[in-house]
Amino acid sequence: MKFSRIIQGCMTWGVWGKQFNQQQMIETMNHCLEKGITTFDHADIYGDYTTEGEWGNAFAKANISRDTIQIISKCGIQMKGDARAENTIKHYQYDKEYIISSAERSLKELRTEYLDLFLLHRPSPLLDPDEVQEAVSLLQQQGKIKDFGVSNFTPRTIDLLATKCEVTANQVEISITERSSLTDGTLDYMMTHNITPMSWSPLGSVFREDTPQNVRITNKLKELGDKYNATEDQLLLAWLLKHPANIHPVIGTTSKDRITNAVEAVAINLERKDWFELLEASTGEEVA
Repeated sequence: MKFSRIIQGCMTWGVWGKQFNQQQMIETMNHCLEKGITTFDHADIYGDYTTEGEWGNAFAKANISRDTIQIISKCGIQMKGDARAENTIKHYQYDKEYIISSAERSLKELRTEYLDLFLLHRPSPLLDPDEVQEAVSLLQQQGKIKDFGVSNFTPRTIDLLATKCEVTANQVEISITERSSLTDGTLDYMMTHNITPMSWSPLGSVFREDTPQNVRITNKLKELGDKYNATEDQLLLAWLLKHPANIHPVIGTTSKDRITNAVEAVAINLERKDWFELLEASTGEEVA
């Protein structure tokens, strides 16, 4: 695999979450590596454009060999905020010059010479595939990015881009409570075109919202916990990992115990019956 099966998301490492200091970032990086997570997921906007730089400074001090890890980043969202006061409205930007400058900024902030994967963060109604192709081609020729992909893109929009450049990954929301990609053709499309699916928010809303759906799911997870000797979060990840599309969950936790749990979930092979029981708990009805 190009990426570890579990990917560590870094959105909440900075001011949008735990506000780690440099030593805490280094310790968390090393814990991930000790447990087998080698892929770290970023975006330029995280922490109002500050988290990449903080992570990169920690990485430079961590004595971690660059060729032992994979770094992902994303570009394209222009946020309103202190970092970009000129943005009077949130919007998307994907002209050639901006894509290149965003990639180069991420390289500088992350203290690396290349990105293993560079994603367009959200689809834009003004997306011009020729502009994207020119930027991606140049960045790849210069060795600044290895692979190119997208995030939150539909199959039709990927088809548009694919007329000009190869799309190797699509990072979308997939979980037991956000199942649309399982039924709307998104995962089928990625399997057909050999595109790696990456799931953000892979635990869904199970631990965030008290809803009848989540009560049903939680009850089933408790029932299955003894059978698999697994925690509820491990079973939710195992449910995604069972899918033949080879989904790579992007976990958002910064807890070392939860990171360890996530890696151990890879070894859990849910029985088909149990997979469908969790699906039924989510939908509230048996399959047609």
